[in-house]
Amino acid sequence: MDITIHATFLPHNDPDASLSFYRDTLGFEVRNDVGNGGMRWITVGPADQPGTSIVLEPPTAGPGITDDERRTIAEMMAKGTYARIILATTDLDGTFARLQASGTEVVQEPTEQPYGVRDCAFRDPSGNLIRINELR
Repeated sequence: MDITIHATFLPHNDPDASLSFYRDTLGFEVRNDVGNGGMRWITVGPADQPGTSIVLEPPTAGPGITDDERRTIAEMMAKGTYARIILATTDLDGTFARLQASGTEVVQEPTEQPYGVRDCAFRDPSGNLIRINELR
């Protein structure tokens, strides 16, 4: 069986801030930017990995979401507990320095974790937790 990860979704509550963060700060290329009815979906990904994307989406765009669920999603995003992703780099210290210098919210400086991974953590403009693992 040959299965790959094609796309994953992260919510955004400010498409322009999210676009700037993923494109300008992380250096991802923009693959698609679609608006519909006041909502916007932005697809980004690493230039050297054309088959893997992150779709930044309005968090409450689903037709079956209730008003209570919309409130819960908004509350969880505000706390930074709604969504997360783990990225990886061969230069964790350089990546950390660049993100910190950009003013990105630091959650954790580079740390050797007890489970054998060295990583750091940030929040994107929508509050999503981004952990970055060091590839060894």
